[in-house]
Amino acid sequence: MAKITKAMVMAAGFGTRMRPLTNTVPKPLVPFLGKPLIDWCMDLLRSVGTKDFVVNSHYLAAKIHSHFENDPSVQLSHEDEILETGGGMKKALPLLGQDAVFVANADVVLIGDAEKSLHNLINHWDDEKMDCLMLLIPKEEAFGHGGAGDYFMDDMGGLTRRIDEDSAPYIFSSYRIMHPRLLDDTPEGAFSLRDSFDKAQAAGRLFGVVHDGEWLDISSVKSLEEAESHYGSRLVDGKII
Repeated sequence: MAKITKAMVMAAGFGTRMRPLTNTVPKPLVPFLGKPLIDWCMDLLRSVGTKDFVVNSHYLAAKIHSHFENDPSVQLSHEDEILETGGGMKKALPLLGQDAVFVANADVVLIGDAEKSLHNLINHWDDEKMDCLMLLIPKEEAFGHGGAGDYFMDDMGGLTRRIDEDSAPYIFSSYRIMHPRLLDDTPEGAFSLRDSFDKAQAAGRLFGVVHDGEWLDISSVKSLEEAESHYGSRLVDGKII
């Protein structure tokens, strides 16, 4: 079984769809049911053995830095210019090291047995045949997400991204295990990790595992309010049951 003890959490974005809340607070620090969004993500990752974190920053970076100033498990990767998902991770590679790591966005929340799903990612990871292993969400379990779906999955767990099709059954949750080699031969500056995922798909090295539960896409003030209204009564001892 693989041992994944390091993670990168993406926290540099502008959060424009959550204005006016994000006029003064970076989106990862917006509270959901009394806890900043990024803490939901990091607490989950810690529950499956993650020890060390890299968090990137750009927009309202001083507040991100202040949030973690007393947390020795967190290293910050500041971006003077926004580098998007790919460029941000590439800049952080000296902090991430040479082994596979968890990667996740700070603004999504997994509901259900999320620890089991992340353990499934760890158990399914095969360093020899994979460059990226995504946690996928069935479309019907994606609260607040109106998209047409991102991926098809074959019987062996291999993934194909939806391009021309009207719909695909699975949404990419943002949680994944990634090997840094997937960023080999990528451009300097800003670029999207989607290009790297497509590269892994073309090489037969992009796979998925399905989350048995719900997923919250906290992307707007409306989706935040709806999620708090829907899930508030299910909050028990800091966990949504």
